Amino acid sequence: MPKYIIEREIPDAGNLTAEDLQGISKKSCGILKNMGPQIQWVESYVTDNKVYCIYIAPDEDSVREHAKSGDFPANSICEIKNIIDPTTAE
Repeated sequence: MPKYIIEREIPDAGNLTAEDLQGISKKSCGILKNMGPQIQWVESYVTDNKVYCIYIAPDEDSVREHAKSGDFPANSICEIKNIIDPTTAE
């Protein structure tokens, strides 16, 4: 199943509280549960003004549907083609 990285522009994302992040997470998980097991949220990285999310989904449209349902921005959605890390050099 394809894996995607989603860039979400969220001003002051780095200042979201633990409670804010928990609320966003709960909302996202509720939507995913309703969409079924074919789409999964893997993890997200929060920076000053953006959140980068990793999802496993059958297609980009599923990722967009999740974003629209949750009123989450999805400024960029890119399919991950490969993953490398330091062990790739070995």
